[in-house]
Amino acid sequence: MEQTPIEDPRARAFAETLQEFERSADPTALVALFTDDATLTRLDARGERDDPEGFWREYRDQFDELRTTFEHAVEGEDRCALEWTSSGTLATGRSVEYRGVTVVEFAGESVSRLRTYYDTAAFTAVPAGTA
Repeated sequence: MEQTPIEDPRARAFAETLQEFERSADPTALVALFTDDATLTRLDARGERDDPEGFWREYRDQFDELRTTFEHAVEGEDRCALEWTSSGTLATGRSVEYRGVTVVEFAGESVSRLRTYYDTAAFTAVPAGTA
């Protein structure tokens, strides 16, 4: 993993495992970080989900290639917020780069809740103001 300011070993493990998932597209190790009753949310119309494997497969399937760099972390006792930039190639062949924040809550050593917020405009076919 590239140098990041993540100190909490659980948050660092999440970040490193996410990056490996991006390279391999195999969610097994990433899903293993979550509790059985974990909830996951991202900016889309589907709302909160309780299927980590489906959540991560759906996300990764949008891309041919994907790479995330973590730039900053705000860490608390049982939660952290990770600021990141992702870049890659969409399944359509178009390059994409976007920034976001992921909030991770822990129950013991496992992830119990994940909420991710990012710039969805990067995924639009025609950027606003260029049509």
